[in-house]
Amino acid sequence: MSISTESGSRSLRQAQGPLAGAGAVAEPVEAEARSLGQAQGPDAARVAEPVEATDPHGDVSLDARDLTAEFAGGEDRATDPDVAAYALRLGDDALILAQNLCGWVARAPELEEDVALGNIALDLLGHARSLLRYAGSCDERSEDDLAYWRDEREFRSAWLFELPNGDFAHTIARQLLASAYLLELYRDLAASTDPVLAAVAAKAEKEVDYHRDHAVQWTLRLAGGTDESRRRLLVALDDTWAFLDELFRDEPLHDRLDGVAVRPSTLRSRVDDVLSAVLAEEDVPVPTIPASSAGGRRGIHHPAFGPLLAEMQVLARRHPGATW
Repeated sequence: MSISTESGSRSLRQAQGPLAGAGAVAEPVEAEARSLGQAQGPDAARVAEPVEATDPHGDVSLDARDLTAEFAGGEDRATDPDVAAYALRLGDDALILAQNLCGWVARAPELEEDVALGNIALDLLGHARSLLRYAGSCDERSEDDLAYWRDEREFRSAWLFELPNGDFAHTIARQLLASAYLLELYRDLAASTDPVLAAVAAKAEKEVDYHRDHAVQWTLRLAGGTDESRRRLLVALDDTWAFLDELFRDEPLHDRLDGVAVRPSTLRSRVDDVLSAVLAEEDVPVPTIPASSAGGRRGIHHPAFGPLLAEMQVLARRHPGATW
């Protein structure tokens, strides 16, 4: 099996929004200003008095009813507690990985990576919002309730997503394993009999495909770079690999959700094949590390999770009910 990668860097996002094309707008405005500044005498053009706009910023309200269109799957509610529990663990995985990646903002080794990791984090946050909204709809809790008002033992994220960023090689190793798993998961979940989970997965699959491509390119770059970059990658893979096994453990929940949830064990061989093929391109040996006894699905988390959660929740808990 081979994994094709794009050579060179890849354009991440096209410029959008009110600043797009700013240069084209600025030129005629400056020309007009010069023309007005040169006008002299009684026949000089007069500048109209500025009219103050009623709302110079336009409509920037954040009405929750208007934001529902952002969620994949629409406004459907989860009526089965098991479906809600399954959506919760998937949402927690995406949320915690996104929060971890935010730690690289303004700290990445190069500007393009600052943007890339930030964009990946935003994609994951979007997946988390859709999944947590759906999970919370079962018992009248919002995505914010689930993100900011649960304690550590109430989260169901796997340890792989909770691992600290470490150096850049450790982040790339974590991204390689996480994205390889998530891509296979969402590909299968897109066929779920639950329409909301299927819709979330169909959207997420396209984005995670890029996440994996990004991780693969950097894995090969580090492995085939300097002696130091290769050494760091090998250490990172050894430190990360033990937490892969937790992702593929079947539980009674999956038995009860046959046709709705993806049975994790069915993903293992495909993920292993992808990872082996990537590492083989630069003659990197597949780590032979014993599986950890991680228990994130049971609320028993990595030691780094508590501080990460405290940082994520501090604003909401310090100013409960605050709006802006």
